[in-house]
Amino acid sequence: MTQTRIILLLISLLLFACKPESEPVEEPVAPRPEGKFDFGFRLDDFNVVQDTVGPGDTFGGILNRQNIDTLRVYDIVSRIRDTFDVRIIRKGKPFTLLRSLDREKRLQAFIYQPDRLSYYVVDLRDSVTVTRKTYPVTIKRRTVAGSLDGSLAEALAKEKVEPELATRISKIYQWSIDFFKLQKGDKFGVTFTERFINDTVYDGVDSLQAAFFEYKGKIIYAFPFAQQPGGKLEYYDEDGKPLKNFFLKAPLKFSRISSRFSPRRFHPVQAVWKAHKGTDYAAPHGTPIMTTAAGVVEQTGYTAGNGNFVKVKHNKTYSTQYLHMSKILVRRGQRVNQGQVIGKVGSTGLATGPHVCYRFWKNGVQVDALRLKLPNAEPMDKRHRPRFVAQMTPLKRELDSIAGLPL
Repeated sequence: MTQTRIILLLISLLLFACKPESEPVEEPVAPRPEGKFDFGFRLDDFNVVQDTVGPGDTFGGILNRQNIDTLRVYDIVSRIRDTFDVRIIRKGKPFTLLRSLDREKRLQAFIYQPDRLSYYVVDLRDSVTVTRKTYPVTIKRRTVAGSLDGSLAEALAKEKVEPELATRISKIYQWSIDFFKLQKGDKFGVTFTERFINDTVYDGVDSLQAAFFEYKGKIIYAFPFAQQPGGKLEYYDEDGKPLKNFFLKAPLKFSRISSRFSPRRFHPVQAVWKAHKGTDYAAPHGTPIMTTAAGVVEQTGYTAGNGNFVKVKHNKTYSTQYLHMSKILVRRGQRVNQGQVIGKVGSTGLATGPHVCYRFWKNGVQVDALRLKLPNAEPMDKRHRPRFVAQMTPLKRELDSIAGLPL
């Protein structure tokens, strides 16, 4: 081999030896799954047992069933007694056991939930500790609008709103709307807030912020407003007029009118034509009957025609009477508030079925309550109107927009 070829070979070998090695390729590491967290624990790290307190169950009994002897239970109770009184455990309340994943399944923590919002954690892992924690509550706002195709409760149920909101709305409008006269196709809209525990668990309606109903072709709004800071909320229309009247529209929350005030009606029991000086509301036996205005019970008793009855004097001008009760819940001389339950629907006296006959006196003369223009409550103080308008206007605009009403 010539000297030149030897030199070239040595250079080649030297270059090969100096060639850098390729960088190692790192395999991506799969992230550890987060798993489900609750009560401040990663539940995948435990054997989880969820149960409810049964009849006769005690804290000690539950721990005994987890192979914790009575002496150890006594020691645990002694350590936590200042923070968690084990006697508060009640039947039907949920509890969770966190146990080890090994074959022994040793109890690591006991979690008790006295209500939906809070829970106690008795941690047994290192030393015995107990903490009381509260889930965060989230308030979310929602507006629903539509047309009635049945009852308000049914319309709200289609929007997955709990029936309690329908009851709350009926109380707000009870002075201005006769819910027995709502018709299919009448429009409504409601803006309200809902509570969520831990941002996921629905906990019901929190507050009603705005509403409207179409009633006899007219849109009636309702906006909550307190004239004094921290004062009682009352409901007003968009002009600041109170919805609350001196009288309720009807003595029952939900029912139907079975017979109206008439100077000549065929009596279904006596089979004669005679005046019917009241309004009959048919309702199931036992339905609560409310006094339509505050006043003093003037009479209670029984007659062959009226059955069990209550008469309330409201002032020098107005009195009301409620007939055919199955049960009277007030006494003569007792002062009653508007909306207070004074009796239960029945069919005592001359009645063919359960109902209440509602009678109305003005200046000593019986009149048709449905045709009477009833007095309103006190109007809003003019000093508070600018603040009311500022609060009400954006709510009304949002409600109108979603409901498709003219802005």
